[in-house]
Amino acid sequence: MKNNTIKALFMVLISTATISCSKKEEAPQAVAPALDVVAATMKDVVGYTTFPATIQGKINNDVRAKIQGYIQEVYVHEGQVVSKGQPLFKLEANNLTETASAAKSGIAVAQANVNVAQVEVDKLIPLVQKNIISNVQLETAKANLASAKSMLAQAKANFGSASANVDYSVVRAPISGIVGQLPLKKGSLVGPADQMALTTIADISSVYAYFSMNEKEYFQFLNEAPGTSLGEKIKNLPQVELELADGSIYSEKGKIETVSGQIDAATGTVQFRVAFTNPNKLLSNGNSGTIRLPKKYTNVLVVPEVASYEQQGKINVYKVVKDTVVSTVVDVTARVDNMIIVKQGIKEGDVIVVSGVGSLKNKMAIKPKTANFDTIVNAVKPVF
Repeated sequence: MKNNTIKALFMVLISTATISCSKKEEAPQAVAPALDVVAATMKDVVGYTTFPATIQGKINNDVRAKIQGYIQEVYVHEGQVVSKGQPLFKLEANNLTETASAAKSGIAVAQANVNVAQVEVDKLIPLVQKNIISNVQLETAKANLASAKSMLAQAKANFGSASANVDYSVVRAPISGIVGQLPLKKGSLVGPADQMALTTIADISSVYAYFSMNEKEYFQFLNEAPGTSLGEKIKNLPQVELELADGSIYSEKGKIETVSGQIDAATGTVQFRVAFTNPNKLLSNGNSGTIRLPKKYTNVLVVPEVASYEQQGKINVYKVVKDTVVSTVVDVTARVDNMIIVKQGIKEGDVIVVSGVGSLKNKMAIKPKTANFDTIVNAVKPVF
């Protein structure tokens, strides 16, 4: 009886194992995912190298007082458009006016002295001619006349200086432009030796954008720019774009005009200056932006950037061969407008996976779905 029980249990175990193996054999295989693919394509594309930039008016004139005095009036406000010669500030000028009046009175006194001395000379000339008096008296009178004329000239100079100081009490715009900051208010004592300017007037009909390259970037620029001399290279450069702080592209194109040509010892950079017209006065002193220096790539092999992934420091894409993905290392020249420019690793017409790349493994089977190249590229939107 005991043997029969053991035999029955043994048969149950064998049956269970058989059923389990049968279920494993019948388990369905994983379904190949349907993924978007595109063909590697030859295109002409334009890439941009970007550099942070600061904006300054083409002409920036500091406004300073030519005389010392207290600010009595401020006629303008920050950001105001002014014309050359327009009054900006009025300095207290009571003492200056009094000095000018005294100097004017001095002219009248000096002129009277000249008149008296001239009469004396005119009176003595005929007397000397008739030998009534000696010539010494006439020469003395002429010397007195010359002294009186010298005093008159000095009085006129004093009046001119005093009058100029009165004029200088009104501080005027040296150029037409935009008024900058006004750090000093009514009652402030100012003078020609002050380090702080009263304000700055900027002519922003045209502006300069300044940006810098580090030493490596500068030498790369020299090697790639067409031309033999630095002047030729600058002349042959294409126009550049300016990206504003809000991410929009400024409507006017700019031209690189000058390069410092020397490495700044403090920063290790070389400074470039770009000129932009500013007809709508959109740009002003202190604006920031990003210079976009274009580089044209002609007839290059490209694939959407979303197709690429990095593995062990190398860029890869999944190439489709007979509905199977093959991880392929590619040599990337540049990344432009959500595309990568491929130097080698794949060829034109190769089918490349552009969706679900992160979930794939080498030699994995897929169901390729042909997608539109431009749709895939344009589907990537900037975060900001």
